[in-house]
Amino acid sequence: MKKVVSVSIGSSSRNHRVETEILNEKYIIERIGTDGDIKKAIKLIQELDGKIDAFGLGGIDLYLTGANKKFMIKEAIPIVQAASKTPIVDGYGIKNTWEKRVVEYLEQENIIKLKGKKVLVVCAIDRYKMAEAFIHCGCDTILGDLIFALGIPIPIRSLKMFRRVVDVLLPIVSKFPFDVLYPTGEKQENNGPNKKFEKYYMDSDIIAGDYLYIKKHMPLFMHGKIIITNTVTQEDVEILKSRGVKLLITSTPEYEGRSFGTNVMEAVLVAASGKKPEELDADDYLDLIKK
Repeated sequence: MKKVVSVSIGSSSRNHRVETEILNEKYIIERIGTDGDIKKAIKLIQELDGKIDAFGLGGIDLYLTGANKKFMIKEAIPIVQAASKTPIVDGYGIKNTWEKRVVEYLEQENIIKLKGKKVLVVCAIDRYKMAEAFIHCGCDTILGDLIFALGIPIPIRSLKMFRRVVDVLLPIVSKFPFDVLYPTGEKQENNGPNKKFEKYYMDSDIIAGDYLYIKKHMPLFMHGKIIITNTVTQEDVEILKSRGVKLLITSTPEYEGRSFGTNVMEAVLVAASGKKPEELDADDYLDLIKK
């Protein structure tokens, strides 16, 4: 039996554990939140290092990435260094490959007619390939990085503009405390509608990307909207239903009422491959997913 553990600096209220079978092998998959406590996350990783098959890193990314640039997040360094024997991944391998294919699949299979749809990708630094796929499918796309990560009410309306913004800001914001950029710990649960953000939701047919960003300022009324995301719990599903969401699509599979994050699924693929993360490329990930 293989074991994969996602250590997250997110809320412990979103913890989940399942036993399942993948590629004819039994797996224990577990997500453990530390409520924003990085020292606790480091200690947990040190305790499990060498005893499990792969770590997922949740609630924080290893890198902030743009089109072709990548900057390591300062606060992620000691967390990653805590694992010396067991591979650790943050979900980038899935975001950079599979999520693009998910968007293309929706168009190719006529599940959603994407051309002309108004799409809000809440954070393209976190989901560049997904944003790129929406634009290539003919969507009128807003990239919400400045709005949702920095609170600056400037929508980014093209990949060209996005790349310019990234070139200027990534070297700076990669040094910020991560909780300035992204909700961690209890901040993942203590959210509410914000009039400043409401118009971006209301003007969109599809809201896509990181669920905690989507949730953070989501209006009470989301009638007819389509959400494309992951990391949703059964409680999240009920909230989306109550607010009138028309369709929820998760890019990762549901296990016992929980759609795990991309870091968990990438860790599962690494464990299944028997290889180190640096030995896997986009085609390897896609081949494993198809199996």
